[in-house]
Amino acid sequence: MDEAKAFGRRAAGGAQEGPRAGDGTSGDDDAVRAVVEARRTVASRGWYLMPPAVLSRCLGVAPTEWARLDGHWEDLAADPYAAEQGTSRLRRYGQFLLPRHSGGITPLPHEVFVQPDDSNPLYVDVERRFEPLTGGFRAEPVLDALIRLLGEVAAGLDDADEWIVRVHPFRVVARLDSLGQPTPEGRHKDGVTLVSSLLVGRRNVTGGRSTVYDAEGEELAATTLSEPGTLLLSDDRATWHAVSPVRPEDNGRPGHRDVLVTTLAAR
Repeated sequence: MDEAKAFGRRAAGGAQEGPRAGDGTSGDDDAVRAVVEARRTVASRGWYLMPPAVLSRCLGVAPTEWARLDGHWEDLAADPYAAEQGTSRLRRYGQFLLPRHSGGITPLPHEVFVQPDDSNPLYVDVERRFEPLTGGFRAEPVLDALIRLLGEVAAGLDDADEWIVRVHPFRVVARLDSLGQPTPEGRHKDGVTLVSSLLVGRRNVTGGRSTVYDAEGEELAATTLSEPGTLLLSDDRATWHAVSPVRPEDNGRPGHRDVLVTTLAAR
């Protein structure tokens, strides 16, 4: 079956629907083709950058919905582990189960966050405890649509029946007395199948350049996520990634970089 037709059938009403709009046009042909292109590109070259207009079309997200999503970043909690490395970072954490063929997205019980060996050198075997996602964030329609889109992309990397979805909203504070490191661990993996980074907002910051590397450490792509709604996707099994520090553009006031990191791992 043609790949675009297969996705279109899921988006039109299969047991696991594809990306869908709250009140938009996620079922249109352009959105279907965009998701298929993302899936093929991540599978073939290891990464893909989706522009905001394309992502909004795929998710069916209106400007008011993006503004509502942005509001959740005002209710994050301090990350004590990043503070140990000299960075002021806020975050929360949550897990979901995404079945490929049947049922809906199910929140999973909150638990400690541990990354596998050979992934994050700074936190090997460290049980990190973060505050859970708020109820409003877990119920966010934009998050639901994004998870479904990521499931479609991940299907091009692994024929899994179920995905463990880990959701990390981050705010890195940029100020003169902080290192402002979005990735204190440097170049690393997350120990999953698919990694995504969605820019939610940037205020009074410079830096924050995202780089994707191949297995040998050669640079595959480097970009500064500057426009909210930009989505960077990468195959975590085949690539490594890192983000450069952020600094305040105006030293007289703090700034911040807000992203939503969402990962999928085959269960």
